Amino acid sequence: MTPAPAATASANTNIALIKYWGKADESLTIPTASSLSLTLGGTRTTTTVSFDGGADGADAVTINGAAPGGTARARVIRFLGLVRARAGLTAAASVVSSSAVPLAAGLASSAAGFAALAVAASRAAGMDLDDRALSRLARRGSGSAARSVFGGLVLWNAGVDDATSYAEPVETAGAVGAGLDPAMVVIVLCEGRKTIGSTEAMRATMRTSPLYPAWVEAGREDLRAALAAVRERDLPRLGEVVEANALGMHAAMIASRPSIMYWLPRTIEALHAVRAVREEGLPAWATIDAGPNVKVLTRGADAGAVVAALRDRLPGAAMTVRRPGGGVRVEGVAR
Repeated sequence: MTPAPAATASANTNIALIKYWGKADESLTIPTASSLSLTLGGTRTTTTVSFDGGADGADAVTINGAAPGGTARARVIRFLGLVRARAGLTAAASVVSSSAVPLAAGLASSAAGFAALAVAASRAAGMDLDDRALSRLARRGSGSAARSVFGGLVLWNAGVDDATSYAEPVETAGAVGAGLDPAMVVIVLCEGRKTIGSTEAMRATMRTSPLYPAWVEAGREDLRAALAAVRERDLPRLGEVVEANALGMHAAMIASRPSIMYWLPRTIEALHAVRAVREEGLPAWATIDAGPNVKVLTRGADAGAVVAALRDRLPGAAMTVRRPGGGVRVEGVAR
């Protein structure tokens, strides 16, 4: 394989509707259960990679104009090493990445970042991988990145090994069109970083929470119910399952010893606001990832009304509407 001087790719982030929380195999990022997500439009991270020797023979990484340190840099370097090993390369790389969505927007960046990195690095290394192989590769950088390879509704099959753990689009005609019309309202309640990283929190939940095994088992039924709701274009049923699955995940975390509590007082306030809006007849169901910010699944046609109703109840909270977005895109390959 002949490396290309540079390759550029982009990917959107995603929101898990049926959550991924916990790894059956940390070294391969094999999850304990399958998950379902919605890729969000307008959230692209764009990444350029070149195996050009880097800076003084070491990998050079720039993210949003700055050189990351600590764990963030180590994760990228480790991923580049995986690509080099597969492609038979030894040269250090230069990586330049920028996100369309700032940290303050309340959306996780690792899914889009590693999906874009998987495409750009593999292309720069001379590999031409199909979507399933890209999903498996992206998974090694960040589990949720496996899902960002695809657009719309995406299923990540947990699998049992590297070959069987991959994401794929949920093939339901019209599911993200007029039939289901999902949209996500992102409510930003806190712009700060997490008090505990997701990997550490997952380990602690699996190790110490008496509720975790029950949540994993319930999650399998949640996934079946969610997929059935998608097939039937039943957004209210999907919303009910999505909200219950997220609350169950946080219940398991809160029951950890010591307790893992991402929620702030305003998180609970937002949950009550979503319920009040729903009781007034608007389609609105909450979901929360590893952090204090709340996302609200709604119907695209009703998103404006939902935002207006939530703003009345949550003054000062920043809100944006995100609609379904596409999967990874090769932006350019220079030879």
